[in-house]
Amino acid sequence: MRVLVIGSGAREHALLLALSRDPQVTGLSVAPGNAGTARLAEQHDVDITSGEAVIALARKVEADLVVIGPEVPLVLGVADAVRAAGITCFGPSKGAALIEGSKAFAKDVMAAAGVRTASSEIVDNPAHLDAALGRFGPPAGDPAWVVKDDSLAAGKGVVVTADREVARAHAAGLLEAGHPALLEAFLDGPEVSLFCVVDGATVVPLLPAQDFKRVGDGDTGPNTGGMGAYAPLPWLPDTVYREIVEQIVEPVAAEMVRRGSPFSGLLYAGLAITPAGPAVVEFNCRFGDPETQAVLALLESPLGQLLYAAGNGKLAEFGELRWHEGAAVTVVLAAENYPGRPRVGDVVTGSEAEGILHAGTTRRDDGAVVSSGGRVLSVVGTGTDLSAARANAYHIMESVRLPGSHFRTDIGQRAAEGKISV
Repeated sequence: MRVLVIGSGAREHALLLALSRDPQVTGLSVAPGNAGTARLAEQHDVDITSGEAVIALARKVEADLVVIGPEVPLVLGVADAVRAAGITCFGPSKGAALIEGSKAFAKDVMAAAGVRTASSEIVDNPAHLDAALGRFGPPAGDPAWVVKDDSLAAGKGVVVTADREVARAHAAGLLEAGHPALLEAFLDGPEVSLFCVVDGATVVPLLPAQDFKRVGDGDTGPNTGGMGAYAPLPWLPDTVYREIVEQIVEPVAAEMVRRGSPFSGLLYAGLAITPAGPAVVEFNCRFGDPETQAVLALLESPLGQLLYAAGNGKLAEFGELRWHEGAAVTVVLAAENYPGRPRVGDVVTGSEAEGILHAGTTRRDDGAVVSSGGRVLSVVGTGTDLSAARANAYHIMESVRLPGSHFRTDIGQRAAEGKISV
C-alpha cells in the first residue's frame, strides 16, 4: 500500500520510520515534512488544514491510506473530507476530535461514561473568575491551581501553580483572547500517557509511556509541548494498565458510539495515577509527541497494516500487537528561548545520525540543516532496560550541536532509579 502522512514534526518522522518497516508499505509521502523525513518519503507542500488540498495530494500520489498526525486538521474535519472522497483515512471525524478540541466536551463525555477525572468549572466571564478561583487551588485544599485553555493550545495552554496571581493572570489572558478558561482540581500522582488505536467500540492499547511537560530538569519552569518521554513504565502494575483500558478508554469509546460520533483513529488518554485510582487529565485525538517516538521504536507489529485495519473498520480482526523487548527513551532538543518565541535559522550539526528524528528543521539550498521551530529534534535511544535506553539516548545527543539549544538531562531518570511507585 502507498501511505500519505500529514504533518511536519518528530511524531510524523516516527510514523514514517515505523511505516517504512511494514513489508506491505510500498510507497511513502509526507506533507509538508521536514529535513529528516525527506530521507524516508516524497515531500509535498500542501495546506494541511484544507480537505480539498489533502484529497488532491492523496490522489496525486495514489495513496491507499492517509494518516493525519496533528490535531488542527482533525478538529477542522479534514479526515471527514478524505473519507468522503473514498480514501481510507486514519484519524477521527470532526465530531469525534472534539474530545481534544473542547475540554468541556471531553468532561461531558467522561461524566456520561462514568470515568474518573478532576472536578472542574468553565469560566467564560471575567466577572466570575475570582469566585471560581476561590473554589479551586490551595484555599480549597489542593496543592495548586490548574488553569487550562478550553480549546487547542499545542500542549502549552496549561498552568499549574501554587501562586493565585499566576493562575489568575493566565485565566484572565485566556478570557481576554476570547477563550473560556477551565479550572480543575489538582490530580496528585505519577502521570501516564496511553495511546489506543480505536475503531468504534474496539480498543487496541499500545505500550504505556510517560512524558515530561516542564521545560527544566526536576519538572521546573513553564509547560511545553513535551521535552521527552520513555516507554514502557516499569512501575505501572498490569492491573492498573488493564483498569485504564477497561474502565476509562473502552467506556469513553462506547459513549462516543452512543452519541453518534464513533471514534476512529488514535485516542490518547493522559492520566494521573491517584490514590483513588487512575483519573483522566486530558484526552487527545491523535498520536502524542514526544511519546510516539518512544512507543513506536518498540513496535514490532506492522504499523501500516494496523492503521489501515482501523481506518477500514476491521481493527477487531487485526489480533494482538507484538513488541520488542527492552525500553525506549526520547529526549527533545529545543531551540534557545523555547517555549517562548524560539530562535530559528541556526545550523544544526550531527542531525543525520541514527536515532535522531527531526521536528523543527528545514534544509537550505546548500544542504545544511537549519532550525525552524521550538522543538528541533528528538533523540531516541533504545536498550535492554530503561537505564540502557537513557544512556544510549544521551550518548547520541552528545554528537548534536545547535547554538543556544537546551534539553532535559533527567528524562526517565527517576523511573530508572526505582523512585516512582503507585
